[in-house]
Formats: sequence, structure tokens, C-alpha cells
Amino acid sequence: KLVEINIINLRDFTKDRYRTVDDYAYGGGAGMVLMIEPVFRAIEKLKGEREYDEIIYTSPDGKRFTQRLANQLSLKKNLIILAGHYKGIDQRIRDNLITMEISVGDYVLSGGELPAAVIVDAVVRLIPGAISDEQSALSDSFQDDLLAPPVYTRPADFMGWKVPDVLLSGNAAEIEKWRHEESVRRTRELRPDLSGD
Repeated sequence: KLVEINIINLRDFTKDRYRTVDDYAYGGGAGMVLMIEPVFRAIEKLKGEREYDEIIYTSPDGKRFTQRLANQLSLKKNLIILAGHYKGIDQRIRDNLITMEISVGDYVLSGGELPAAVIVDAVVRLIPGAISDEQSALSDSFQDDLLAPPVYTRPADFMGWKVPDVLLSGNAAEIEKWRHEESVRRTRELRPDLSGD
């Protein structure tokens, strides 16, 4: 298998008849907190089956997920991703079990499943053999902290909207130069935070 993805239901690791995975926070306050016991049992079961390089928790206050981080994670063998939920998770999980916290952006979602799916998709597509055109993954936006250049396809002229002449020239060196210049230009215009200017 190229990739194996297993979804674990934390309710399967509870001991009470209600299969409780959350409870009120000590000290009061709004929202429920994911309990340590089912998370601990689930992670211990998984660790008993194989070694894991990272145990990741999706959280709005985690490290920002970037293409660079996706590249790093694609080199790992096994990952556990714990999807955040409720008001958060018992801090002892973060302190003792989690090796990396990841945020997909500066906003809050109703659960960590979407961030987990984003992480999985971004990482898996970088694994050799996962997509048919591996060069495509290596030339995507953000691979060199640059946005990808514009792309065009047929027809070369549509209602007077023309493909840049350089792309029709057949001159590989000039095309590559144009693409790099366009990547730099687009990054400065659209994502100046990436360009270091």
C-alpha cells in the first residue's frame, strides 16, 4: 500500500455505557473539553501496532500549516492526527502525548476534521506515486516560497485574450525564465508576506 488511512472513533475507547468523550472544564467556563482517558487509550492502542513519527493535534493555536511543513511531514513514515473538538482537549494530552500542534489558519472551525483532511491531502500528494505527475506536485505554489506562475491552455487566442508569446515560442530557457519572473511578480503582488520584501 502506498498510503493507509485509518479513522478512529474515540467513543470506542471509553469505559462508560454512554461512551462519553467530553466533560465540563475544571474551574467552570463555557464549552466541553475532550477527556484524556479515551484519547490516551486510543493513542496507546495505535502505538502498540506501530511506531509513529508524530502525534499531531489540529488546533487554531498550533503552528501554521505551510507547504514546507507538508513537505517535512511527507517524509515521515506514520502519523497520528487528533482532530480538535469542543472547547479543546485536556491540557495533559497536549503536554504528554502530542508532538506537534498544527493550525490551518487564523480562524476557528466547528471541529478539527477539516484541518486533518487538509493536512492529509497536502501531505499524501507529495508521496511518490500518489499522483500521476510527480513533477506537478514539485512545481506547485509555495514549493520555493513563491506562488505558481499563470498557466494557459488552448486556444492560444480566445476573443482577443491571448496567451503570452513566450509560452508559444518553444524556447524552454525563455519559458522557464518567464515562469520564474511571473512567480516572483505574483508573489509580491498577491502574497507579499512570502517574498521577504
